[in-house]
Amino acid sequence: MAELDRFRDQLIETNAVMNLVGPDTLPDFWSRHAWDSAQLLELEPEARTWADLGAGAGLPGLILAILLKNAPDAHVWLIDSLGKRCRFLSTLVETLDLPATVVHGRAEEQDLAVDVVTARALAPMERLLGYAQPYLQHGAQAAFLKGERAEEELREARKSWQFTAELVPSLSDARGRIVRIGSLRRVRSV
Repeated sequence: MAELDRFRDQLIETNAVMNLVGPDTLPDFWSRHAWDSAQLLELEPEARTWADLGAGAGLPGLILAILLKNAPDAHVWLIDSLGKRCRFLSTLVETLDLPATVVHGRAEEQDLAVDVVTARALAPMERLLGYAQPYLQHGAQAAFLKGERAEEELREARKSWQFTAELVPSLSDARGRIVRIGSLRRVRSV
């Protein structure tokens, strides 16, 4: 809990000068951000290695790294294309001595084998699947935190992708969904 508090304090301080999350969401940090991220561990309890695409404010990746800190062989890759967000993430990883690595680069260009690939508020599902495809090809499961438009995003994504999907109700927000994706491949144009 102390490390989650330190993360929250740093997020509030940094958010005042760099837009990481909507400022109106910070008072509800515990359910809106912490619990929303932490629920992924309940969904994937055996997973030890994670890739958080578009890690931004560290949600869900930093929360996962904090909660997995003492788990054997646990590691979280926090991947983001913006240097200033990577500096924010690196500072917290170092300060809290977390089992995490910050990667400054594009998500789809990384060659990482992980148990689970995740993202929150990164892109619509059609683009997100393109970012996640390399991880899924390496055998990862996908667990994406999505909002109330999850089903609509899946319908749109099916125009470009073939996949199996499971929608799991969010424990932190009745409107939210966790989208689990399997057997992903791009639809060939005719």
